[in-house]
Amino acid sequence: MGDGTGTGVTAITGARLLTGDGTTYASGVLLVQAGRILEIGASASIPDGATVIDATGKVVTPGFIDAHTHLGVHEEGIGREGDDTNDMTDPLTPHLRALDGINPVEGGLRAAAAHGVSAAVILPGSGNVIGGLGTLVKTWGNRVDTMVIRDPCGLKIAFGENPKRVYGDKNKMPSTRMGTAALLRETFVKARDYDRKAASAEDPSKAPDRDLRLESLVRVLHGEFPLLAHAHRADDIHTALRIADEFGVGIVLEHATEAHLIADELAARGTACVVGPTFGARGKVETQGKTFATVGTLARAGVTVAICSDHPVTPSAHLRLYAALAVREGMDRGDALRALTIWPAVISGVADRIGSLTPGKDADFTIYSGDPLDLGSVVESAWQFGRQVPLRAHD
Repeated sequence: MGDGTGTGVTAITGARLLTGDGTTYASGVLLVQAGRILEIGASASIPDGATVIDATGKVVTPGFIDAHTHLGVHEEGIGREGDDTNDMTDPLTPHLRALDGINPVEGGLRAAAAHGVSAAVILPGSGNVIGGLGTLVKTWGNRVDTMVIRDPCGLKIAFGENPKRVYGDKNKMPSTRMGTAALLRETFVKARDYDRKAASAEDPSKAPDRDLRLESLVRVLHGEFPLLAHAHRADDIHTALRIADEFGVGIVLEHATEAHLIADELAARGTACVVGPTFGARGKVETQGKTFATVGTLARAGVTVAICSDHPVTPSAHLRLYAALAVREGMDRGDALRALTIWPAVISGVADRIGSLTPGKDADFTIYSGDPLDLGSVVESAWQFGRQVPLRAHD
C-alpha cells in the first residue's frame, strides 16, 4: 500500500467533496493525518510541509461499504479449495466465525479495494439455518486481524429456499419453511435457558458447561449485535420479523428482494435492509420479484438501506454500478450515495469510524475523475487509513 505522508498531513485540494452525510463542497479541501480525517471544508489552513494533491475537477467520496459479501471466504477462480462459504454438515452453526475463513489477499478483496470499496461485511453463506458470525473488515491488508472494524457484526441466519433445499435433500430437518422457523425458535429457547442458568449459578461449579453455539445466541439476546437474516420473499421477511419480535432481538434484513412490497411497515418498525444482489438473472423462485426499484422505494419510505453485491454472486468491485442502476430506476442520487456510505455504516454499527468524510473518522476515501454514479468516471486513487491502495487494471 502506497504512503502519502507517513505521520504528516496530506491535503486533497480543489475537488468536489461528497461527504456521504448529505453535505457537498463544490471545491473543497480534505486534510488527513495519521490515518484519520483531520479537517474538511470549503477552505482549510494547509500546514507547511504537507503533501498537497491537486484534485481540481475531480470528485471525492468516502470509501464505499459493501454490506453483504463473501469476499475472502469464497475466493475467485479457485473452486472448492477456495470455497469456505458454507459448512453444510449441520443446519445450526452459530459458533462459526467468518473471520476464520478469510484469505485477505484473494483477488476479490484486492479488486474491491482498488475500486473504492474500502470496507465489507463478510458473512457465512445461507445453506444453514444459522450460518455463523459475520465480520466487518477493511478490504486491504495482509492479515485479517489487522483489517477488522467490527467483529462480530451480526449472526447470519437464513430463511426461504436454501436451508430447506440443502437439508431436505439429506432427509434432515429443515425440509420446509416451518422446519427452519422451528429450529430457530428451539435454539433461541435453549440459549435463553442457558443464559438464565449461567446467570443464576452462585457457585461456578454449578454453572452449565460452556457452549460456544449457545453463547453466540446469548450475545444476540443481550443486544450485542443483530441477526442478519437472509430473506427474499415478503412472507419469509415476515417470519424473520416474527421470530425477532418473539425473542426481543435486533434484526437486519439481508437481500430483502420483496421488501418494497412492505416498505411502509418496515419503515414504521425501523427495520434496516441490505438490498442485493439485484444485477443478473432471477435464478431462483424466491427472486422473481427482483428489481432495481426496490432500494429506492425503501429509501423514499424512510427505511435505512444499503446496496450490496453478495460477492461473488456479483462483483464487489462494481458496487457503484448497482447504485447507478438504482438511480436509473428512480432512486434519489443522494440516497444512492448514502446507501453505499453512511447508511451501511449505521446498519453495521460503525458510523463512528467510517461512512462519511468527517473529522476523526478513518481516512478512507476515493478520488474519481467525475461523478462516481456516472459509469464513464474512473477511480483515480483509492485510500484506506490515509494511504493509497494500489490500483489494478482489467477488473
